[in-house]
Amino acid sequence: MSRLLAPSQGWLFGPGVDLTVFAGSALISVLFVLAAPWLGAVGDTPLWAWVLFVVCVDVAHVWSTLFRTYLDADELRRRPGLYLGAPLAAYVAGVGAYLVSPKAFWTLFAYVALTHFVRQQYGWVALYCRKARASPAERRLDAAAVYAATLGPVVWWHANLPRDFWWFVEGDFLSGLPREAGTVALAVHAAVLAAWAGFQAARVARGEGVQAGKVLLVAATWVAWFGGIVVARDDFAFTVMNVLLHGVPYFALLFRYARGRRAEGGYGVGGALLRAGLPGFLLFLAALALAEELLWDWLIWHERSTLFGPSTLELPADVLALVVPLLALPQATHYVLDAFVWKPGREPALLSRLGWSPSGGVEGPPSGTRPVSAMAIPGGNE
Repeated sequence: MSRLLAPSQGWLFGPGVDLTVFAGSALISVLFVLAAPWLGAVGDTPLWAWVLFVVCVDVAHVWSTLFRTYLDADELRRRPGLYLGAPLAAYVAGVGAYLVSPKAFWTLFAYVALTHFVRQQYGWVALYCRKARASPAERRLDAAAVYAATLGPVVWWHANLPRDFWWFVEGDFLSGLPREAGTVALAVHAAVLAAWAGFQAARVARGEGVQAGKVLLVAATWVAWFGGIVVARDDFAFTVMNVLLHGVPYFALLFRYARGRRAEGGYGVGGALLRAGLPGFLLFLAALALAEELLWDWLIWHERSTLFGPSTLELPADVLALVVPLLALPQATHYVLDAFVWKPGREPALLSRLGWSPSGGVEGPPSGTRPVSAMAIPGGNE
């Protein structure tokens, strides 16, 4: 066993939490998909699954960014331009795209979201590399592996449109890519992942061991993306495998950050909300997510009257151009802010709040290397 594990594991949150939020999320999503026939969830996502996975995980994790930003008065005073400018810029861009056409809005939104999801997986791997003081060559190979695990299935998806599921709305991704491109993408993704696996095996053979957490993260990423896109045949399978691995680790990150920030004092509203611990944290986010979806259903979708009650309100097209980007603003702001707020190289206190500072037993990056962000999201430079 000692030959299998690296001398310093460099767990992000600790072995129990890492295994739960990364490998555990992927495993649970697989189990739900396998149990779908017995759960009555084959085909479209049933209401209970939509509430559990879309509302309480996907939408709620968007709102958890509040604990890093708008619920912290000191943070707002530190970067007022960012916290005022990000939602304003996102809203203006959204309205502009919607005025071009609703399809243009949803296509733009889908690709921004896709980029965010891909970059988040890279961010976790990059942080593992930071904590293990990985060599530049290993960091590049890890990056190639996670991009192969995500983008390979995505390119295949584009080459096999239409499917029985979509990112936001039907037809949001651009079609027209030849099917052969999808086959090539999967072949390249398999070759890159095989090279990465061979590198891990070579480490074990040399007696250096591997970072179990990082290996399981890459494996979980492949399971969620390949399984949720290439293997999946319906909306339920895609939804479950798409959101769990993305949202659950983010909850862990934000809750850990919020606890560290509260320990410093002066956290304000964010600290007060943490008095109820993890249950209170999650319930608060779920309530915000449910309120957001209620507005979407009343004003736009009119699809879930069983949950939200009937609504026959039909907004004119010019009003929709203002309302739809407004309802999407929490998610759009989340995408923009995550490109800026997880950069420990620019904010030394960030790592200590996460419990990852050198004084907490975590090694810093090797001399001469750039700091790696805790999360690498659209537009961010690690």
